[in-house]
Amino acid sequence: MTRPSYLIVGEKKWGDILSWIAISTTLVIAVVDGRECSFPAIFNLGDSNSDTGGLTAAFGPAPPPNGITFFHSPAGRFSDGRLIIDFIAQSFDLPYLSAYLDSVGSNFTHGVNFATAGSTVRHQNTTLFQSGYSPISLDVQSVQLSDFKARSKLARKRGSVFRELLPKEEYFSEALYTFDIGQNDITAGYKLNMTSEQVKAYVPDVLTQFSNVIRNVYEEGGRSFWIHNTGPLGCLPYMLDRYPMSSDQIDKSGCAKPFNQVAQYFNRKLKDTVMQLRKQLPEAAITYVDVYRVKYSLISNAQKYGFKDGVIACCGQGGKYNYNNAARCGATKVENGKKVLIAKSCKDPSVRIIWDGIHYTEAANYWIFQQIANGSFSDPPLPLNMACEF
Repeated sequence: MTRPSYLIVGEKKWGDILSWIAISTTLVIAVVDGRECSFPAIFNLGDSNSDTGGLTAAFGPAPPPNGITFFHSPAGRFSDGRLIIDFIAQSFDLPYLSAYLDSVGSNFTHGVNFATAGSTVRHQNTTLFQSGYSPISLDVQSVQLSDFKARSKLARKRGSVFRELLPKEEYFSEALYTFDIGQNDITAGYKLNMTSEQVKAYVPDVLTQFSNVIRNVYEEGGRSFWIHNTGPLGCLPYMLDRYPMSSDQIDKSGCAKPFNQVAQYFNRKLKDTVMQLRKQLPEAAITYVDVYRVKYSLISNAQKYGFKDGVIACCGQGGKYNYNNAARCGATKVENGKKVLIAKSCKDPSVRIIWDGIHYTEAANYWIFQQIANGSFSDPPLPLNMACEF
């Protein structure tokens, strides 16, 4: 696909027009004069929004119909097809990232995906089978990255196939490090029957631990960081079905206001954290990406953008939101001695936004990628292919 080579300026609140022109001119000049980044590798840390096979390699495959749109079979992703991280890799002409935990058929030459579905920033005092949260929290992923770097250097010296399947040593400092995590830290509190205020109270601790991981990666040589904030949790069937709201708590788009307000609080604090990290890590290029705004805009204006049923899951089993926590996408039952799929895909995932009540469809992921790639929703407002600039 063609990479954007210019800055697209989004909507502005027109105050001092001369000041705006001066700032805009500076940004455009910065883009023109800046160099386009040529990332030889991507290292991703996160949760199910960017997991390309980590959790399924460890705990069993995501069942059909996951993967039906692009891969035509389950491919480790909780979606009908590709994720935003897949489109990020593709935009740099890099292969889709193999999951670190996947030992079969993986090629790590141009990066690794350490994300696992259900991952949190903070450790959860529970098991995957009790709560659905992965034991592979962000700090564990950071340790895996550090270990992978050290072992790759040694293994490549052995030559042969190791040189073909592992990244060059210099790639670790030249790579793009992407992060998409935090959503599960918020939902974890609600699962413990916490109030929104109680959830907000532990957000600073979550972000302190997030900062520690960014600093660890920086100390390991990472310099370019692309950080997604968390999406509108209140628009997910998973939350809407599990925690029913009164009509006055539902906005005009069908989303739960309290959950979205907490997500926005998390994002404000995350942005503050990124600003502090820029001061502490002078050689780092850290881009904060407002995917919340993009996702909420898509859900709120579904028909305008060629989609429909903003908060209704494509794959599921009935109910108001086509979501049943006891029979999620791909669920089966035995009838007359045969396994029968009961939580099926909708007829056309390409016009739907939410895939399984928690994750997005490939079509939605691609649309979101298109919006964020040009820098319109980034701070600083530079496109993805200039994420090495600081």
